[in-house]
Amino acid sequence: MNQPQQELERESILLRILWMLLFTLAWQFAELLLAGVVLVQLGYRLFYGAPSAALLAFGDSLSQYLAQIGRFGTFNSDDKPWPFADWPQPQAPQGEVAHSIPPAAHPVRDEEPKL
Repeated sequence: MNQPQQELERESILLRILWMLLFTLAWQFAELLLAGVVLVQLGYRLFYGAPSAALLAFGDSLSQYLAQIGRFGTFNSDDKPWPFADWPQPQAPQGEVAHSIPPAAHPVRDEEPKL
């Protein structure tokens, strides 16, 4: 009588294993991408003296994505990461203030261009 329940659990764990294998591949790609973000952010920091705001945000959300994959893979969560859930929102940076570029001044519309 317990046979259908055991078959259902077996199918469930086999499906979970398939998802874990796919997310392991996603982990490998995201890990390389994060390493690239780290190197580009380091170069940006050395050149401009402050980190890039865009790279701060992307690096944080990518790190959270990797954490979600880890939680799913270690059975700490049954929630599948992106693309089955929303992409993680970046948190406010706790380190250095990001480099900012002030907006360019726009000429007055009635002003003649200077050649």
